[in-house]
This record gives sequence, structure tokens and C-alpha cells, in this order.
Amino acid sequence: MIFAIEEINRNKNLLPNTTLGYKIYDDCSSSAVASKAALALVTSEEERMDFTECEASNVAAIVGCDISTSSIVVARTIGPFGIPMVSYYSTCSCLSDKQEYPTFFRTIPNDIYQSKLLAELVKTFGWTWIGTIRSNIDYGNFGMQEFVEQVRKAGVCIAYSESFYRTDPPEKISKIVRVIKQATTKVVVAFVDTGDMRILLQEISRQNVTGIQWIGSEGWVTEQLLPPEENAKFLVGTIGVATPRTEIPRLKDFLLKVHPSKFGGSTLVKKFWENVFTCSLTKQSNVVFPMRQCTGMEQLDGLENAFLPAIMDGSSYHVYKAVYAVAHALDDMLSCEEGIGPFMNNTCAHISSFEPWQLLHYLYRVNFTTQTGEIVHFDKNGDPIPKYEVINLQNNLEGALEIANIGYYDGSTPLEHRLLLNLGEIMWSNIGNKIPHAHCSLPCPPGTRKVSRKGQPICCFDCAECADGEISNTTDAADCIKCPLEYWSNQQKDQCVPKKIEFLSFQEVLGCVLVALALVGVCLALGAAAVFFQHRETPIVRANNSELSFLLLFALTLCFLCSLTFIGKPTGWSCMLRRTAFGIVFVLCISCILGRTILVVIAFKATVPNNNIMNWFGPMQQRLGVFGLTFLQGLICTIWLIVSPPYPVKNMTYYRDIIILECDVGSLKAFYFVSSYIGLLSTVCFLLAFLSRKLPDNFNDAKYITFSMLIFCAVWITFIPVYVSSPGKYTVAVEVFAIWASSFGLLVCIFAPKCYIILLKPENNTKKNVMGKGPSR
Repeated sequence: MIFAIEEINRNKNLLPNTTLGYKIYDDCSSSAVASKAALALVTSEEERMDFTECEASNVAAIVGCDISTSSIVVARTIGPFGIPMVSYYSTCSCLSDKQEYPTFFRTIPNDIYQSKLLAELVKTFGWTWIGTIRSNIDYGNFGMQEFVEQVRKAGVCIAYSESFYRTDPPEKISKIVRVIKQATTKVVVAFVDTGDMRILLQEISRQNVTGIQWIGSEGWVTEQLLPPEENAKFLVGTIGVATPRTEIPRLKDFLLKVHPSKFGGSTLVKKFWENVFTCSLTKQSNVVFPMRQCTGMEQLDGLENAFLPAIMDGSSYHVYKAVYAVAHALDDMLSCEEGIGPFMNNTCAHISSFEPWQLLHYLYRVNFTTQTGEIVHFDKNGDPIPKYEVINLQNNLEGALEIANIGYYDGSTPLEHRLLLNLGEIMWSNIGNKIPHAHCSLPCPPGTRKVSRKGQPICCFDCAECADGEISNTTDAADCIKCPLEYWSNQQKDQCVPKKIEFLSFQEVLGCVLVALALVGVCLALGAAAVFFQHRETPIVRANNSELSFLLLFALTLCFLCSLTFIGKPTGWSCMLRRTAFGIVFVLCISCILGRTILVVIAFKATVPNNNIMNWFGPMQQRLGVFGLTFLQGLICTIWLIVSPPYPVKNMTYYRDIIILECDVGSLKAFYFVSSYIGLLSTVCFLLAFLSRKLPDNFNDAKYITFSMLIFCAVWITFIPVYVSSPGKYTVAVEVFAIWASSFGLLVCIFAPKCYIILLKPENNTKKNVMGKGPSR
């Protein structure tokens, strides 16, 4: 401070023809002493300090204090006087409240930025489970409060939070150290001032607690708190925040020339000299252990290393800026021109007789550049632009700790560029020199979600696997994400994959078997047709109406081929074809059988004398009957296709992880009409055949038709419950099997006996046997 004032007084461009004076008090880190000193300064009662009278003060401003608590007391004390106060080391965010502290300024950043920076460091290193220690004063309480708010927004949990003050009983300090020692996290954020941290570290040294990863505030990280060997043992790896260390030009030379003769009235210089050289500047008498007498010839040059921390320490630079801020405010006031001044009636304040509140006006508008190139100004809260260094305490080659700069924070830059870190240069506190583990629970991998433990912080949790159909593709997911409708979770539950598409295809074994059976049926039907055609002039073929037989064999061939339309991926055309083809072909088949049944019945009725019924059921009538019945089914199917045809759908309700491609019938009414029509014809045919099964004929078709229709009806009646209960592609397989089985039933029951006689028993293929006049077997 003295150096800065003398430099200003020598500067002809700053406060020309004006000399700054000063009064210095030591507040002894006591709020009460600081308050008395402040009152002594503003009331000119520096000798008596009894405050019996309040006189006008000639003090322009107060530079100080260092401790936030003392600054709070002093700022409240001098606030009513309107005297500006510029602190160089009080960082409590509470002092930014201008309603409470309207005259307070500072050249060191507000703790709110430091707290945010410490929180940003914790987030950068991925820690979620940390301990906190704070000084039980305004500095620690306000700073830690802001830090906790910031880290909790990021999901960080506090394992323990302890506070203390240097005057607390040793038992309390010992208990805090035991908490640190027994905690599951080794990362501790300490928002503590120098004196408190020294007490805490002494107890940590006594209990030999090592391996702690300290994250420290600027109040203690650059201080020598323990002897060098213990300092390296317990504080190695510490990461902290410090104000930028700036070397003030010519300050080093000034400090090395300090001598009691130059500051004869300064008690501080006297005590400093006696402590540094372990001697006494005054004569001693009646002293048990007298110190040697100082000669006055001692030189500070030999103790240069002892002054390097003071030269490089950021706090010295903040004092330097505080003095210059007051000087520039006074210079701006001195430069005011009458008539354009900032006060009532455009007046100016005079340097020889100004009110403190007038200097306060100029101090808010201070904006200057220091000799180191830094721009100094205050915001509306009296705070400077926040700038910090991120430091790391590392072992050097000699085993001692040294400060390494690993990052920088500049509050004047855009938010995303304010913090710069060199992570590769960090030395950690553990043996392996790796980022310490600071998690209550291990991170939940993708495919799982966090499940909170009852009664524990949110950072303590278990990992539960996502349910089927849900995924989590990030670490520590709070909830699983449900897959889209046509997707399903993979085995790891970390990715949604398309659901398996299922339909009865030609490539799988079941499809191939059904195709083979259908082709066998086609071959048998064509074989029977070939046998009938080759023996079309024989009595059996002629007696069984060869035209209807060939038409029935053609219909059965179509029935077998119809089953193939149910195999393969459903499309719009295949869905329409399989339903309509099935309905029309089966009606054609049943119509032929019904025609043959009616023909058998009429043939026996025609043997009655004078019965001309056969004239009404000749070949033309048979063709028209088959065509008419089939045409009616075709008409129904045509209306079905026009109104609401069958279409392919994706069934996602039967299986959760499989999409079944199937055909929807479209119009249920049309489907029921088609099915009912087939059922009606089948029933009529079965009843007629059943009633005429005992007519006298060795090769009575009615018997075979009865058996064939019995099989036909049994297959389709059994088909209904099996179809309903079959899953997925097996539903289609059951339907194909029903078509195949009923077709085989008709083919075998009706044509197998006849082909047997034609091919194996030709001697029975006579008119006599067919008419029932020969042996029946």
C-alpha cells in the first residue's frame, strides 16, 4: 500500500499537485478491532478511540479489510458516513448487496464465481460423492452455500458437511478429521481460510490421514500451512483456486530496501525486522531470555527467497489495484469542469472539501489500465471482473511441494470459454496418479436404470435392468426409454432393433412341407383325371358321370393350388386372392359333389315307371347348376372386393417382440357370407348323401360322398378352435392344412375306390357289376 501511494505521488499525470497520505491500522483479524480502527479513521480519534465526539473526517477512502467478517462490520459502520471502502481480500458474496453495503468495493473477485468454478471442477472430473469442509464464518458459510447449490443442480451429493472455527475445542476438530478418515469418499472440498486450515491440517497430520484429494478455495491453497515434509505428504495433488499471481514492477526492489530507519514510527516494520533477524531494536532489561541487539546493518538481500511469495502473491496485487482505484476516482473528481459536473446544478466536488459520497460517485465509474496491462473497473455491485488461476500442488525433484498452474478462468469471456484446463498436467493425491473415485454407487451402464436406495441420497442407487421393449443408451439413465411400436430392445437393452417379422414363408421347413403336400395332392388329382380319361369308355367312369368327375378333379386340383396362396409374405393381391379363390374353388368343388349326389338319387328315382325326372336333370342342367352355385359365390366375392377387400396387416398384439404379417378379412359380413355359403352347400350335400347311402348299387357314390363329406365337415369343424388358438404363422399353417386335409379327403374317398377297380380289378369293371347284378365285392 505504501509502495503504491509513493508511486502515485511521484506520478505527475495522476493527481497532479496533490499528495496522498495514509494511516495504517492492524485489525489483528478481529472484527472488534477493525471496527474501532475504522471509527478512529473516520472520526480522527486515532489516539483515544473513545468515540465521545464525532468530527468530520478527512479520510477519502478505506482500503481493507482482508477477512470478510471484518469487512462486513466495518462496511456497516462506515456506511452511514458514505465513505468508500475498497477491500483487497474480502470475497464473501454477501458484500455485493448494495442495499446492505452501499459503499463497499473490492478488487478481488466475488466468492460466487469461485464457488461456481469449484463446482465446475467437480463436474469436470465426474465426481458425484464428495465431502465438504468450511470455516464457520461468513467467508466459508456463504461460499459453501453457493457451491452446494451449484453441484446439487448437477446431481452431485454431499457425503458429509462439516464446519468449524479455529477457536473451537480440539475435540470438535478431532471429530471432523475422523469423519474425513472414515468417509467412503476421498474427495474433500474445503472452503476454509488460512488460519482455520492450518489448525485442521495439524490434526490431520497427527492422525496421519493421507490420500485425501483436496479441492481448495483461494483462502488457503497457496499458503505454507505445514512444515515442508508434512506439507508434501498430506497436500500433494491438491487442486485449488487462486487469484492470478502478478509481479508488480519495482515492488521487489522496494521491499528489499525496507529498513526501520525509513519507517521509524511504524510498529509493524519494527516487529517485522525483529522477527526476520531474531533480534531486538530496543534495549532490553529484566528479561529472562534476552535477544541480541539489532545493529541496523542487517540486509534483506540475503533473505530474498522469503519475500518471493509476497511478491508473487495475488493479494499484494489486489492491494495495489485498490489504492490505484481510489487515486483514479480522486483524479476524475479533480478533473471535473464546473458547469458540466455530475452533482446538483451541474456542480463539481472540490478536492480540498468534498463529501465522501461524492467520491463514491466517481469510484463507481473508475476505469483504468494498470502497468501490467489489466483493465480495472467495478460493476454495479462494486465487484471486479472475476479472474482465477487453477493450481495444482505437485512434488518437485527435491520432494517438496510447488505450485503448478493447470488452468485459467476469465469471467470476461463467453461462458463456454471461461474455464481452460490442462488435464494432462494434473498430479493426483493417490499412488497410481489417477483421477480419484468419488461415487457412492458405480455408474449404471447402458441397458440399465438407476433405482434409488430408500433413505439415502440420490447419488446412492442400484442398477436395474430395463424391461423388455425398453432401453437406455446412456450411462446412469434415470429411466428406460420405450422402443417405438415396430421396434424391440436387443439383448443388451441398449438399442432398439426392428422386431422380427414372422409369416409362413416358402423358405422355411414348414412352408416347404405344406407346398410338397399340396403338389402331391395336385399330382394325385391329375393322376386320377388321367386314369378316368384313359378309361372313359368303361362302365365305372360312364356310370359316375365323367363330365362332373373331370370337373370335380379340376376343382380339387385348384383346391390344392389354392393352399399355396396362403404361403409367402402377405400382400394386397395375395390377401384378396387367397380368400376369394378359397371361397370360389371350394364352392365349385362342393357344387360338383352336390350335383353327383343329386344325380345318384335321381338315377334311382328314375327307375320308377312313368317317372321322367331324368329329363329335368340332364347334362345341361347339371352344368347350369354347378355354374349357378359357383357364380353366386363369385358374385359375393366380387361385392366383398369392392366394398372392403382383405388387406395385409401387422399383428403386434400376440407377441411383444414379433410382428406377425397376416391378412385381415376386411368386411366381416362378406367373410361370413362366403364361409356360410360353403357350409350350407356342404351340409345339404352331406344330408343327401347320407339319406341315399343304402341305395342298391355295388358302386353307390352316395356312400363315398357321405364319407368324404363327413371328413370334410370334421376337418373344418375341428379347424375353428385350432385356428383360434394357433400363434403367428401357425395360424396360416393350420388353415393350409385344413384345405389340404379336406381336399385329400374328397379325393381319396370319392376316386380311390374307382381307380382301384379300374387299375387293379378290371374284371369288376363291367356293367353287370355296376348295376348291382353281380357280386358286390
